[in-house]
Amino acid sequence: MGQLIDGVWHDTWYDTKSSGGKFQRSASAFRNWLTADGAPGPSGEGGFAAEKDRYHLYVSLACPWAHRTLIFRKLKGLEPFIPVSVVNPLMLENGWTFDDTFPAATGDTLYQHEFLYQLYQHADLHYSGRVTVPVLWDKKNHTIVSNESAEIIRMFNSAFDGLGAKAGDYYPPALQSKIDELNGWIYDNVNNGVYKAGFATSQQAYDEAVEKVFTALARLEQILGQHRYLTGDQLTEADIRLWTTLVLCLIHVSEPTSHARR
Repeated sequence: MGQLIDGVWHDTWYDTKSSGGKFQRSASAFRNWLTADGAPGPSGEGGFAAEKDRYHLYVSLACPWAHRTLIFRKLKGLEPFIPVSVVNPLMLENGWTFDDTFPAATGDTLYQHEFLYQLYQHADLHYSGRVTVPVLWDKKNHTIVSNESAEIIRMFNSAFDGLGAKAGDYYPPALQSKIDELNGWIYDNVNNGVYKAGFATSQQAYDEAVEKVFTALARLEQILGQHRYLTGDQLTEADIRLWTTLVLCLIHVSEPTSHARR
């Protein structure tokens, strides 16, 4: 996975040498919020009001972070409101591409870009940072609203309720503190934990990450042995955030490669 530096693409991998072989994820750069009336959200700027066909979602079907947003889009019935472009699942020297020769890849249906990094350049000619999915794009202002999946699913959860989105609250007030607590340790040990293991470049970093993943999975097995969902009997965003990572893990551990633990 490369990155843009002052708007110029560089095919560079993560620098793990300075962190003892440990993978360290960069924070998402675009953190605006789409809200019902365009009022500012918890971060970023305001002005992104819920409107039909104003926004566009860019995803990869190979990415669990993007998978979350697709699930929320489906659960809330936002297909008529937010169209989707799907990148090719193979990430090569130019990062995510819009090569539509792979089944389900759509190409860039808005601008006919060849590479996803061109969309980031479209938003900011001097952008520096990783080029990731999902991307929630504002067609009106020609910019990125957000590339943070955890926040995009919160937007999808409620922003379009007044415009005819399907009923359902996956971040209900009564469970928010519990959901936040679950999200915190699941993100660190599972969602991001599998990447810490997969992208580690030292044996110690790998062993530490794998141990945390399996310790967390054991804890999750205990929780889910008591009730159907993480918070009890109600499906919440915590379950969806966990599930997309677990599906990815199941695919990888079923492949005929060696793993420290299964």
